[in-house]
Parts: sequence; structure tokens; C-alpha cells
Amino acid sequence: MAKTTDMIWATGRRKCAVARVRIAPGTGKVVVNGKDWKEYFTTESMRGYIAQPLAAVDAANKFDIFATLDGGGISGQAGALRHGIARALIVANEDLRAELKKAGMLTRDSRVKERKKPGQPGARKHFQFSKR
Repeated sequence: MAKTTDMIWATGRRKCAVARVRIAPGTGKVVVNGKDWKEYFTTESMRGYIAQPLAAVDAANKFDIFATLDGGGISGQAGALRHGIARALIVANEDLRAELKKAGMLTRDSRVKERKKPGQPGARKHFQFSKR
């Protein structure tokens, strides 16, 4: 028989990074890829960026967060986690939507690296043109 839990699932994305986020009522513990988030995100600025949705709705010590991050770089993963936490908070309480949307935390950053085209050295750069 399946276990019923109070876990709320959400997905956050930024650039190429994907964050699968689960939140549950708790004490404010954050686990990222099996590690404590302070061990995974070493800079204070990244941690502050990730904590923004929780601070915006005064839920810093009300939820435990478990996240699986994949793809992209460390900065993209931080943005994906922030997006995932904001979306999970909305599933938990629909009244928080207006506040999080106003703060810009529900907008997905869709900028992805442009592919390299054949016959060019990069995505936009061209070889020097010579008429003669």
C-alpha cells in the first residue's frame, strides 16, 4: 500500500538547470542532492538568492525542502531551486501567488546557450569576409 505524505512536489527551471523540489511542513531544513544546502551552495549570495521566496512569505522555518538538481551550472541551479521553491509554496497555499508573482519569482528564466552553426566559429561570430 502506498504511503500518504504531506510532501508537495514542484519543478523549477532556469537556463539548462532543472530542480525537482519537495517541501513538507518542518523546521527549515534544506537538503540539495543529499547534502546540506550550505555545503552545496558555498557562497552567501547564492544562499540568499535561494531563500528569497521563503523570506517573501515569512515561511523560512515552516517547511523542510528536499531538492534534486540537474544540469546547468551552479548559478543556474540556484535560480532553478528558487523557482521550484516558489512554485511549491503556491501549491501549498494559493494565496501566496500574488506576493511571489509581484516579486518576480514565478517567471522562468528561459535564456539558453545558442547552438553553434556550421561554417561559423561560434553561434553568432563569422569568419572574416574577404572579397578578393
